Amino acid sequence: MGEEVKVFGAWGSPFSRRVELALKLKGIQYEYIEEDIPKNKSPLLLKYNPVHKKVPVLLHNGNPIAESLVIIEYIDETWKGNYPILPEDPYDKAMARFWAKFIDDRCLPALWKAGWSPESEREKAVEEACECLKTLEGALGGKRFFGGDKVGLVDIAANFIGYWLRLIQEATGQELLSAEKFPDLFKWTDEFVNCNVVKESLPPKDKLLGLFKARIAAAAEAQPSAS
Repeated sequence: MGEEVKVFGAWGSPFSRRVELALKLKGIQYEYIEEDIPKNKSPLLLKYNPVHKKVPVLLHNGNPIAESLVIIEYIDETWKGNYPILPEDPYDKAMARFWAKFIDDRCLPALWKAGWSPESEREKAVEEACECLKTLEGALGGKRFFGGDKVGLVDIAANFIGYWLRLIQEATGQELLSAEKFPDLFKWTDEFVNCNVVKESLPPKDKLLGLFKARIAAAAEAQPSAS
């Protein structure tokens, strides 16, 4: 086919990893270009994503596409014959889009805030995050994956919850997601990260954990010392 597929990403970004996972599920060969975010964005990244100036960007035969959920839909429609990521049924497709958007608009900001907010704001942030996890627990409804028996759009969108969240919890000592509180969602995280194709599209655990611990240390140093 001679197609040119490139991904501009950042190794620790769950959004970049979503795009790589979608391509891997489809069996599409691609070239990966690591960006130094946020310090030294390359001229190519700024050229291909002038609106948001961030990763990921998919470059397909010279045409750039930005925003991870938009990219995943593009990948699904472009390589239709390989592994469907979105359901065929219009209602199921609409529901998958709804939950993927809910994850991006509500869950991720709430979970990030709960993981990193100062102690004075933490209780409210944790409450909001747990409310989001409870909603997702209901959406999963005891299924193996959000898409049923195999990884689909919502599972890919929830990759932060499946992998990054557990490592943030390990680094901060905070527990938002546990088997006791959210049994179905906790079980899903194990199912998700243990899929071979998912494993290939996750950042190294030690490296990510190191990044989070460094963030905690930097925040501690920035705190004014008690006089």
